[in-house]
Formats: sequence, structure tokens, C-alpha cells
Amino acid sequence: MTKLKRGLLACVAVLALSVSASAGPVGDFEGALRSAYADYRSALFLTNAGKRDAAVDAIAAFEQKWTALEKGAAGPPPHYADDSQYSETLTKVAAIAEEAAKQASAGQLGEAHAMLESIREEIGGLHERSGIIGFSDRMNAYHAMMEHVLQTYGGAVSAAQLGDLREDSAVLAYLAHDIEAHPPADAASNAEFKQLLDAMLNSVAAVQAAARSGNPSAVGPALGALKAPYSKLFLKFG
Repeated sequence: MTKLKRGLLACVAVLALSVSASAGPVGDFEGALRSAYADYRSALFLTNAGKRDAAVDAIAAFEQKWTALEKGAAGPPPHYADDSQYSETLTKVAAIAEEAAKQASAGQLGEAHAMLESIREEIGGLHERSGIIGFSDRMNAYHAMMEHVLQTYGGAVSAAQLGDLREDSAVLAYLAHDIEAHPPADAASNAEFKQLLDAMLNSVAAVQAAARSGNPSAVGPALGALKAPYSKLFLKFG
């Protein structure tokens, strides 16, 4: 098993702190973080789609909510109290967003998108250091494995690679079903969430079926249909 696969499986095995049912500063902070993250996801999508004005607005909305998070309390909420990097992380995210805003305003949307990508790593690190696994962390773990699969098998796949792809697609399926098992509280009974999630699960199943078929030519079309369902789920709920 590769180092990447071991790391991803270890990530999803960490004991999760349930913030959806928490009252007080923990629930308040994580709720505000999820609200800001929605604007962040929009900024990622819009910079990637080449929509400058809308991207600038989305980044500005994220920055406004992030500033409120930074100034919302005298110190870190209880679940981050032992994280020596808490303040540094919040400051770093603000600086990344500020630079991305400048790039987007200048029409440098590719650069802004790449800059924004690092924010998810900062927020993921904030959670990981405190033993928290939320919905966005599960989506990010899936995304990392999906990108690994696409980069590794995106070209012509040989028959000899099908065994490795079967293993990697099994990890991808595990991560997808972990997402299914832990929906966000605001989407658990949402029909659109279920529709988008099912599309993502079906795309993974198609890759697994192609890998198991013994036919390398079946892999390309399945991989080509892998990214869009994830992107749609991520944009709306991730």
C-alpha cells in the first residue's frame, strides 16, 4: 500500500469530534467556519471557470466572514485551545485570500485559483491537529485520492496497471462511502445532496468496474467521468 493510501486511511480513521450537535463556542465557530467555506468553494469554482467579477465577489465574501472568525473571540474556541498554530493559521488564510483577491481583480484567475487551493490545506491542518474530521475534511481526502488516480492512470492504461487501479479505486470507494456515511447536518435529508452524492458514488463504481473488467480501454471513459460529480457535490455542499 502506498504512503498516500496509508495516510488517507489514517486520516479517516481519526476519532471525529461531533460539532453538529455541539452548543456554545464549538458549534458556533464550526458553523461560522462552514459558512465561510461555502464562499471559499464558490471562489474556487469561479476562478477556475474564468468568471472574474463573480470570483472577486466570492473572495470578498469569504474574506468578510473570515475576518469575523478572526475577531469573533478573545482566543481560540475550546477545541483549538491546545493548538499553538491556531492564530498563525487564521492569519495565514487571511493573507492567502488577500493575495488571491488581488490576482483575481487583475484578471489572473489561474494564479488566484492556485493560491486559493492552499486554503483547504490550512483548514484541514487546523482540524487534523485537534483530531477533528468534518465533512469538508472527508471531501478533501477523497479529492486527494481522486487526483492521484487521475494523474496516475489518466493516460493510456496497460493491462499490467489494472491491478494497481483496482486497489486505488477501492480506496477511492472507501473514501466516497465514508462521505456517504457522514453527511453534513444541513444536508442529511436534502434531495439534491442525495442526487449529487449518488452521482459521485456511481462514478467511482464505474471506475472500479472498468478496472475489474480486464479491458484497459474501458478505463479512460470511466476516469473521464470521475471529476465532474465530485466537483458538483463539493461546490454545493463540500
